[in-house]
Order: sequence, then C-alpha cells, then structure tokens
Amino acid sequence: MGEAAAEMGRKPRIIVFDSGLGGLTVFRAIRAALPGADYLYLADDARFPYGALSPEDLIFRVPEVIGAALADFPADCVVIACNTASTLVLPALRARFSMPIVGTVPAIKPAAAATKSGLISVLATPGTVRRDYTNDLIRDFARGVAVTLVGSRALAGLAERALRGETVPDEAIFAEIAPCFVEKDQRRTDHIVLACTHYPLLLDRLKALEPWPVEWIDPAPAIARRVVQVLASEAAGEGQFQAHSTKPGADAALQALAERILALPA
Repeated sequence: MGEAAAEMGRKPRIIVFDSGLGGLTVFRAIRAALPGADYLYLADDARFPYGALSPEDLIFRVPEVIGAALADFPADCVVIACNTASTLVLPALRARFSMPIVGTVPAIKPAAAATKSGLISVLATPGTVRRDYTNDLIRDFARGVAVTLVGSRALAGLAERALRGETVPDEAIFAEIAPCFVEKDQRRTDHIVLACTHYPLLLDRLKALEPWPVEWIDPAPAIARRVVQVLASEAAGEGQFQAHSTKPGADAALQALAERILALPA
C-alpha cells in the first residue's frame, strides 16, 4: 500500500490507534521515522481503559472504531498501538481490512535474549497478562528465563492523569511497579518489558523510582521500524496529523496533547 501511495504521487497515510493516550509514544516514534506521512491519531477514549473490557467486547469494538475512521481517512497502514487490543484482535482486523496492520505485543523475545540475571518482568494490563498470546511468547522465546507477569490495574490511568497535568504521587506509581522487582538466589530482575503503550509516558518517573537499575523496554522504536518496513515508501517534507477521540467534544484536547508529545525527543 505504501508503494501504491508513492506511485499515485501522494503521501502515505497512517492511522495510529490506541484506547487512550498511550499510543502517542508510538506515534511519536513512527513520525520521527516517517515525518513526511500524513497521520490520524485515533483514541477510543469513550471506552478507556481497555483492560476492563471483555475479549468479546474488544473483538467487536476495535474493528468497528477503525472501520469508521477509515471511511474518513483511507490509510495505507494501521498501527494498533495497544498491547491489550493487539494480543486479541489482530486476526479479526487483518481478515476485515486489506492494508497492513501493525500490532504491539509484549517485547518478551528481546528481553529474554538480553537478560544477564535470567530474571525479567512483564509490566502489563491484567488483560494482556491473561492472554494466551503472552504466554505463547514466553513459551517460545523465554525458555530458561524466569518471567514475572505483573498485571497493573491502575498504571495506565495514572499515566493518563499525569499527561493531562494532574498530580500523581510517587507512592501510587511505585505500588504498581514494585512486584516487577524480584530477587532470587542472589540475582535480581534486570529487564522490565513495558507491555502497555501508556507506561512509557511515565518512563522518567519509573527510572527515578526503581529500587535498583534495570532496562525498561519500550516497544515504540521496534514498531516504528516495522511500519517503515511494511510501507516501503517515504514522502518529502513534513506531513500533517490530526487527532480524533471517540469521546464527544474531546478532539481539541487530544490534538493539544499529541502536539506536546510530538515536541519531545523520540
């Protein structure tokens, strides 16, 4: 689809979708890699948080929201910048839509390959922790590695609050990440997979609160590389972007937050 865009002399169009604000971290990385593309950042704020929805709700909801957006913004690529959705709905999306669909799944493979202590943690929503997909990744790529799955109920909401300028105490954040830090046989967790795109919004505070140094694995750079690969096209100059929320009247506020995130280094 990216080659088709180039042949038609137009910029490639990319939709970046998330349940809320977390996908802005992925959007920022993709736009840094492909600044000439046109973007729609699509947030399903009306149903945030996705971790509270049943699998049946998500399988129905996500294709409907994306289908409605595609009617107004025909895209060459759709990025599901949400682990909770990606671990469940990618097959349904790829069956329904013809353009490339790039998902976001827990970065267990690189964490397991990089660990020196043999102890890694996956910090995710409860929904992502429960998914067979996540356990399949552990089975296939983390043999011989002790993986601690931590399903945080509150951290995504805390990240949204912080980005909107609300006060979020350190104690609330630390309570959510503390189970990730495991000591066993004089070894310590040395890699933590951020398996929710909201969590990198708090990365500076996560680093400040860590009881010992760890590598926090942000999926955004790998997703950006994959989008570049599947589109196989570039566009000169700087493209446009717009933000849309499924919550009535929230587009302007979302656009302002997106502009703030884009101003930060990718």
